[in-house]
Amino acid sequence: MSYIKSISRRTFGLAVAGVAIALATAGASYAQDSVRTIKIATAAESKPLSWGAIGVEPQGYEPDVLKAINAKLPQYKFEMEGAADIAQETGLATGKYDIATGGYYRAPAREKQFLIPESPIGASLIKIYSRKDSGINEMKDLVGKKIVPVTAGGGIYKFATAWQEKNPDTKIEITASSAGVPYPDRLKEVQNGKYDALVLPSNLGEQTVIDNQKLDIKASEPVSINNTFVLIHRSEENQALSNDIDKALKELKADGTLAKLSQKWFGEDITTYMK
Repeated sequence: MSYIKSISRRTFGLAVAGVAIALATAGASYAQDSVRTIKIATAAESKPLSWGAIGVEPQGYEPDVLKAINAKLPQYKFEMEGAADIAQETGLATGKYDIATGGYYRAPAREKQFLIPESPIGASLIKIYSRKDSGINEMKDLVGKKIVPVTAGGGIYKFATAWQEKNPDTKIEITASSAGVPYPDRLKEVQNGKYDALVLPSNLGEQTVIDNQKLDIKASEPVSINNTFVLIHRSEENQALSNDIDKALKELKADGTLAKLSQKWFGEDITTYMK
């Protein structure tokens, strides 16, 4: 073989290899560039549902579910940060966040403002917390009792108002407040007799507080059950995201992942209540 032919073949081989490397690099770059980063706001102070301030890795049931969803959707990279309730919905409405989770109920106003996947992420079990000797087990037992004020316009206020409308002959006194007193302090107020009962979703960690502080308080059976949902910033681009999350949540419920995470964080399987 002549020297010239040898050089030509070697040059051609190097050229082909170079093209192959370039194509592979371009493919890797394209794949990396095609992964969309999704900004997510999670509840900052709702242990064990979700907690973790800005700059702290969110923990809890919903962050774990979001990680499981992301594992099924490699076309997205989920980035979570804790945020106060009002900051969550404001940030979601303005597009600062693509997703918000925080035990949110589906409501007509939210359906107009945000995209909401059909499949729930969890279930909120509303229970009554009272002293063990109170004799309070259901809503009608709250007649004549002092109930811890509830957030004005919040889910518990709407539930109590709706219950009162359906039971006009059973009068209970519900006071709305915007004080924002943490629920551990509210439980202590029930313990010391300032109030007779506290009505709240059970996924905020009340039982942990009761156990850790050895409070003489019991939780009723659920007086209301509501599915909770992922809220998504409404945009044309996010419609595909909503569909993908809906599909992933269906799969995670079917394969038992949601049940396992529920047992891990709440000590009970809330998926049995998910409609």
